[in-house]
Amino acid sequence: MLTVKEIEQIIPHRHPFLLIDYVEDFKPGEYATGYKCVTFREDFFKGHFPEEPVMPGVLIIEALAQVGAVAILSQEEHKGKIAFFGGINKCKFRGKVSPGDKLKLETKIIKQKGPVGVGEAVASVDGKVVASAELTFMIG
Repeated sequence: MLTVKEIEQIIPHRHPFLLIDYVEDFKPGEYATGYKCVTFREDFFKGHFPEEPVMPGVLIIEALAQVGAVAILSQEEHKGKIAFFGGINKCKFRGKVSPGDKLKLETKIIKQKGPVGVGEAVASVDGKVVASAELTFMIG
């Protein structure tokens, strides 16, 4: 398991944009599984939406990308680098994420050639898929 401090040693994201609370399991270059414990205190809930707070879909995808970045950037040859978005394909939102939810974030690296790769990403709450996408990254 990786704590926030350990995650910060792998990826460059910091509060308030670090969207992972901990990583439960990972294998460098292959996969990572992390969690975001969603609370009422998230800044985005002030405007999205005040009467019915919902985590923005783009932030769910970003959280999945950050978990994937842990898998990629924990490889020895990529330490200290940044993984940038190269594309988002086959993205689907199937449910909403609200305060009190524990968002499970799973990203599996399915292809990598040089500095470019693809991750298969799935976000779920209580075993129900809320978002999925194929994320292309570039290591810079």
